[in-house]
Amino acid sequence: MSELDIKKLLKSVVAYKASDLHLVSRSEPQIRIDGKLVPLNLPKLDGQTIEQMCYSIITEKQKKIFEEEGELDFALMVPGVGRFRANYYNTLGEIAAAFRIIPIKIPTLEDISAPPIFSRIVQREKGLILVTGPTGSGKSTTLAAMLNEINKKERKHILTIEDPVEFVHENDKSLFSHREIGNDTKSYARALKYALREDPDVILIGEMRDKETISAALTAAETGHLVMGTLHTNSAAQTINRIIDVFSGDEQPQTRAQLSTSLVAVISQALIPKIGGGRVATFEILINNPAIANLIRENKVHQVYSQMQLNQQQTGMQTQTQLLVKLLKSHLITKEDAIRYSNRPEELKSLIQSL
Repeated sequence: MSELDIKKLLKSVVAYKASDLHLVSRSEPQIRIDGKLVPLNLPKLDGQTIEQMCYSIITEKQKKIFEEEGELDFALMVPGVGRFRANYYNTLGEIAAAFRIIPIKIPTLEDISAPPIFSRIVQREKGLILVTGPTGSGKSTTLAAMLNEINKKERKHILTIEDPVEFVHENDKSLFSHREIGNDTKSYARALKYALREDPDVILIGEMRDKETISAALTAAETGHLVMGTLHTNSAAQTINRIIDVFSGDEQPQTRAQLSTSLVAVISQALIPKIGGGRVATFEILINNPAIANLIRENKVHQVYSQMQLNQQQTGMQTQTQLLVKLLKSHLITKEDAIRYSNRPEELKSLIQSL
């Protein structure tokens, strides 16, 4: 197989409106449609074929990194086809690859059916906005739509730090500086350390994966920057605990104090299969207010969930359970999928018995 064939496979991802392409030895190429893997009607691949295909689209430098590290993350632009995020890895001593499509058109908040509160929180001058959820839940798309909203309305310097850079924004009213780990900077923590000298108004952190990065993000949010980031957590309360737990016991009170003042919102999302095809996004929304801030400061995060259920018309908050019940009543999703994707299945079951 040749370079042409991998481009044909990536074309099929676009043609079938799939999200991912998987190349693994002893299997035919497979694509993910609406969250489910579907084999393409092609011969099974072997490791040598995959290696030839994968090596045909990367540089010598990337090849060297992959051979030394055993992993490689990069973004790939295929003219006339689209933009992809790629990961190469080894399985039983053979190369395998996963490609995810990145839409070239930057989504708007309307495109992702975002609640009105989203356009209000991106108007904030400073603080921390976290978008969380499992891999493939659309976190990057939500953040791209939020940055797009700022870009359309405000003159700001937006600095993105990603591994690799996914959505590439055109400068509208705002000015974008996209920085890629590995090419433009060595690490998230290092990029954040120097970010404050680059005069940004908004900083996007692709993944808040370690103590150093989280600490730098909290500091940036406190010092007059709007910071957006992602975490692999499933609920608002779990997100707060994850951030605090990264720090040692004696550092936690200060982290709680920092988080209570700098947090703007936590949006926890999942993509759930729709009846009849496609997927629908569910957003659990926590908006920081004096009551929530107090619970974070006093280490009573377990009470945050019940606080989220109060005065929602005024606060703009919503729980995932409420949204799942609404989707069930609208006959958009099945009960089985609602329970499977729920972060509080017991609570959901008791509410939907009557439906």
